[in-house]
Amino acid sequence: MAASFMPGAVCNATMRVDPVSLRLFVAVMEEGTIAAAASREHLAPAAVSKRMSELEAALGATLFSRSNKGTEATAAARTLLGLARGVLNGLDDLSEQMSGFGSGMRGHVRVAANISAITQFLPEDLRSFMAQAPLVRVHLTERISSVIAAAVADSTAEIGILNAGHYGEELTVLPYRMDELVLIVPKAHPLARRRKVTLRDALAYDFVGAHPQSAINNQLHRSAAELGLSLKLRIQVGGYDAMSLMVAAGLGIGVIPRRSVALYLPTLAIRIVALDEPWVRRQLVLCVRSLEALSPAARMLVDHLLGPRE
Repeated sequence: MAASFMPGAVCNATMRVDPVSLRLFVAVMEEGTIAAAASREHLAPAAVSKRMSELEAALGATLFSRSNKGTEATAAARTLLGLARGVLNGLDDLSEQMSGFGSGMRGHVRVAANISAITQFLPEDLRSFMAQAPLVRVHLTERISSVIAAAVADSTAEIGILNAGHYGEELTVLPYRMDELVLIVPKAHPLARRRKVTLRDALAYDFVGAHPQSAINNQLHRSAAELGLSLKLRIQVGGYDAMSLMVAAGLGIGVIPRRSVALYLPTLAIRIVALDEPWVRRQLVLCVRSLEALSPAARMLVDHLLGPRE
């Protein structure tokens, strides 16, 4: 992070941290330089620099280390980033949540979910939720599981839905749904006549792989290594629709959740073959930083997602 700051202000015990300074701090962290943050916020760089010095004085902490090589964010700055986002997100939601008392529950909920949850379960779950709470807006983004955990930890998202696992974040994790991984093959493929195969059988053929850091890709590489074999990836794609199309085109075979491939079966020349492996049944989980700290709208959505199924 290359930037120049004005000399730090003397700490004043009556000084308060204000939302404007927090927004500018987040902008500096996200953009990487004072100049870029100032441009984004339509301010003079000197004004942003002064705010950062005042913020350091108000907090009694060094947020940026200065040297002749430039300026780098400190550990304190990285910690503050998550806290600042949480405060600012709460302020952004405040007016919507309070206005809900007169006209029904309102709010804006940020959800990050993996492609397995988005293609299999969330369409119906969000449809039924938004029918019950039409004034609540849901911002849904697709991410891989490790990124989802980080997004919830730093308050970029209030709710995450991902594969169960260890991601190095301290989060509240609750069971959401189970899914099953299956093999998809072209209709003319030698394995298409089989009802069930082992991964060892499948590894004799080329694969169409998922995103390089996806849970499915990692599982296939790990399981192949345990068998002393290699995963032959002919091509890698970013979504299940692309994977299904590539498999139908004869470019390889793929592993995909059973309910996700059901979307493409009617129109593509592919078949489902069961995988005889212990890891094909997977737990999807819902994670939050803290149930108690959720906004009313976010808590309402969590309760709906975890509630009884119709």
